[in-house]
Amino acid sequence: MRLWIQGARPRTLPAALVPVAVGTAAAAPDVVWWRAVAALIVAVALQVGVNYANDYSDGIRGTDANRVGPARLVGGGAVAPALVRRAAFGAFAAAAAAGLALAVAVALWLVAVGLACIVAAWFYTGGRRPYGYSGFGELFVFVFFGLVATVGAAFVQTEELTALAAAAAVPVGLMASALLMANNLRDIPPDRESGKSTLAVRLGERRAGWFYAALVVAAFAVTASLAVVRPWAPIALASLVFAIPAMGLALSRAPKSPLLNQTARLHVVFGALLAAGLAL
Repeated sequence: MRLWIQGARPRTLPAALVPVAVGTAAAAPDVVWWRAVAALIVAVALQVGVNYANDYSDGIRGTDANRVGPARLVGGGAVAPALVRRAAFGAFAAAAAAGLALAVAVALWLVAVGLACIVAAWFYTGGRRPYGYSGFGELFVFVFFGLVATVGAAFVQTEELTALAAAAAVPVGLMASALLMANNLRDIPPDRESGKSTLAVRLGERRAGWFYAALVVAAFAVTASLAVVRPWAPIALASLVFAIPAMGLALSRAPKSPLLNQTARLHVVFGALLAAGLAL
């Protein structure tokens, strides 16, 4: 069980939790709680599924052989590849089941959105030409764990697309992208060696650090602008106390291993405060 929990990469789960919390808060006060729970199951199951799929695909390619973070299930030889692939499909199935319940209750076209999410999750590092190996990972995260997840969580509550949900989705997506960039900054040496051309590898450590900082600053800037429609939304700016040391580390020449934990903490605090500010 410990291995499977580690393989699910709990430190990445804020990317699933935050958009649902923010999207639901944007729909407040008219919240149907079973729909919020179902949206949370979809998001978490997709995140776990993409993590297991990434573990499987990277493992069979050998790109995890020289990683600097925690050992992976397949790359570390702890679990058979077929079992990890089955776990990924199981997580995707759980997401599909919860998503289908929402689609039946709200709008059947959500089925197409769900299928697009699953396909995008698999081909992030799966298939012959994974787009995560070509520098598009941050874009994927921004779209699916920012725009789609946040707007979707709001839509299943209000049954309409709102400007507030779309605007709130932008800083959520930027923070989620920063979380992935933190991971990829740490992994530049082994990724470069294995031929995995993430955006961090393409930019190089220095420019990737600046890109990370730009993502975080942009998230705070957009959040501040939400005061026009939700006056309490800028309370999320209080999480700057976590952002400043994280950006400092990203821009320094120090080892980047602690950056993922720092960014995960920032993401959680930022998302919780933003959700509270939107709900007030």
